[in-house]
Amino acid sequence: MPQLFLNEKSCESDRGTEDVNRAMSELVRVVLAVAREDRPGTVLVAREPVNGLQLAHGHPIGKWSGLARNKELWQRLLLMQTKWPHQAVYPEGEGYFDVEYRHEGVSVEGLGAAHLMEGMGVSLPVAPRWDRPRLTLVREELVDGDGGPGSEFTEVEIPHAATREHVEGNLPWIREYAEAARRGDLSSIRTGTALLERSGELFPDVRFLPGAEAQLRELKQIWVHPVRKRLAEIQQAVIGWDAVKEPEGPDWGSKTTPEHQGRKREHCVFTDLDGEARYFDTHVRFTPHEGRIHFRLLEAERRVHIAHIGGKLGI
Repeated sequence: MPQLFLNEKSCESDRGTEDVNRAMSELVRVVLAVAREDRPGTVLVAREPVNGLQLAHGHPIGKWSGLARNKELWQRLLLMQTKWPHQAVYPEGEGYFDVEYRHEGVSVEGLGAAHLMEGMGVSLPVAPRWDRPRLTLVREELVDGDGGPGSEFTEVEIPHAATREHVEGNLPWIREYAEAARRGDLSSIRTGTALLERSGELFPDVRFLPGAEAQLRELKQIWVHPVRKRLAEIQQAVIGWDAVKEPEGPDWGSKTTPEHQGRKREHCVFTDLDGEARYFDTHVRFTPHEGRIHFRLLEAERRVHIAHIGGKLGI
């Protein structure tokens, strides 16, 4: 399902009436171009209902939709699936209140939601900064690290379209996403049990210790999306690992850290699948505060064993 998240900051310009109306017509054509690849699955997600949008300062959408030349585009937009606010497409019970995204120093709620939900950002083409098929955002995440609470900053990239040319540039991503949804890949998984049942197919180079399997079966619904995302990153990291160029191990796709020696000895020893006790101190976070996935890399086998999926060990 290609979820398209409207960038509200592109709707806050001071451009003139004709410029804004042309931009809105182009934006609708962008949405329709994506929908041609997956009409049933394409959803436009905005901060407010489509018929209540402000396209610029002092420019409600009615100034555009009321023009006779825009009647057909307006009707086609109304036939599209739309949702609002952004929280309407978040996993049940999740608000992501500990995460904020900025573009060029400005908070961007819609574009941030696109990254959280693995969607695409869409903007009115009213400024050069939106004239790009990919956008780089800075993500600030409140974390409860070993040294206490603090902020963690990372750069992330999302697919983006403000023109039909941008859609052309993102067609491989759009088609891959649509095909994955049709096959029932990750985006269709809603429970930890379903994730475990399909793990052999989706994560063939990842094995779970019995305790981690039990944790997956009991996984909270709000944790399913971030856990499957991290597992997919781990699987991709193993596939793409060049041991010669990366002798210290794969790039895991997210911040990956070991435990300190004291915590490692006290909390990170697990009985591996061969019956031997080993350290599983390497971990990634799947929520800003408590969520941890502890694993170890078996270099010779090019495989990962996962021992723990849950809260911070020892707490």
